[in-house]
Amino acid sequence: MKKIFILTGEPSGDKLASTVISKLKQNNSDIEYSCVGGQHLNSLGVKSIYDLKEITYIGFTSVLLNLFKIKKKINETVNKIIEFKPDILFSVDSPDFTLRVAEKVKKINPNIKTVHYVAPQVWVWREGRVKKFKTFLDHILLLFNFEKKYFDKENINNTFVGHPLLEKNNKAKTDLSNLIKKDKKIISLFAGSRSSETIILLPILIDFIKLMNEKFNDYLFVFHATDENKNSINDNIKEANLDNIEVISEENIKSQILLNSVFAVSKSGTVSLEICNAKVPSIIIYKMNFLNFMIVKFLVKIKYANIINIINNKEVIPELIQNECNSKEIFNSVVYFLKNPSLMDKQINDFTNTLNEIRSKTSSADEASSVLSSYLVS
Repeated sequence: MKKIFILTGEPSGDKLASTVISKLKQNNSDIEYSCVGGQHLNSLGVKSIYDLKEITYIGFTSVLLNLFKIKKKINETVNKIIEFKPDILFSVDSPDFTLRVAEKVKKINPNIKTVHYVAPQVWVWREGRVKKFKTFLDHILLLFNFEKKYFDKENINNTFVGHPLLEKNNKAKTDLSNLIKKDKKIISLFAGSRSSETIILLPILIDFIKLMNEKFNDYLFVFHATDENKNSINDNIKEANLDNIEVISEENIKSQILLNSVFAVSKSGTVSLEICNAKVPSIIIYKMNFLNFMIVKFLVKIKYANIINIINNKEVIPELIQNECNSKEIFNSVVYFLKNPSLMDKQINDFTNTLNEIRSKTSSADEASSVLSSYLVS
């Protein structure tokens, strides 16, 4: 029986990996799996060797503060993978963790094929990393076609699989009449999947809602949460004593809520593509501690945080970063758009044209599972 070890580092990677493994399970029933994953892989019957929360860190300073713990976890994970003896190590996103593990595994057992899904953003910073990847990666799966040139240059096997967030969602519809009131318009809010993000962004968004409630009474604000951070978000909302907020973590309901939203306020990240794909106008927010911000500012070589803006080299979707990421600026930006429907229409038109240029003609999960299958028979 062939074996695959799936290595993720955060909830979004767990979700992404599960779409590929689900597809692989449909076509290959004789594969044994083990993983570092969360609820999505677990729902497929793939048991994680430890809780994903143990390695979900973000930011330079948090990594430094947890350096000993991370190194210990990397070594523990490497030992478990070597013990499992997989044919393939399938690592997904979170390169600071997953690729360090992959590198060590490859040195110990070069026969294990290493396939990484979601290329590190070498177009943002540290392009020189690509040369190192060549020494321990057998194949890399790309979300964006423009990334190919960086890996072709070093003759690293790569496949453009497209971004799963840009694919059509055919999930069955759920009755949302108990949640969506006819007299309320929905604004979707995305405070991040990591606790370190929500700790910073949640109070800002709650203050933004208070400002909105002073001026309007016809909006319902829906936080799109993960199962991991739903309770902490609810606790913060209870303290704020606001009655026009909902917190949703069920994936199908979140998708339908987004489709029914008039606007979205989202932390910087790939979720922005999901918002654009739903044809919902939005603004991007992000804030980190001062030290992290100065390190990022020094290292990165791009002007924008959002992928749509990066591709267009202009601000298609407004970004409120760091000092501009405050309740008043968010309020002013959102109200400006809501009062100018033509601006929302223009944004939708601009990002739709961009999505059409980067959308894969096939399924990302199909493409990725096909690459994995090819290594199982080679």
